[in-house]
Amino acid sequence: MKFDVRYYLVAILFIVFDLEIAFLFPWAVALGGIGGFGLIAMAIFLTILTVGFIYEWKKGALEWD
Repeated sequence: MKFDVRYYLVAILFIVFDLEIAFLFPWAVALGGIGGFGLIAMAIFLTILTVGFIYEWKKGALEWD
């Protein structure tokens, strides 16, 4: 059974962003205890993921033509 490579790319991107959400929930619950350092760390984490997502989008990896 052969699948298109784009299918695997979208699946990997889904897993990455699904894990991002899994990291956001405990962070949001513990935000009061971790303070400003935790906020900066999560901002850096989200920035890196956003830059990666924009890169994939600009390269056309999410197109299904």
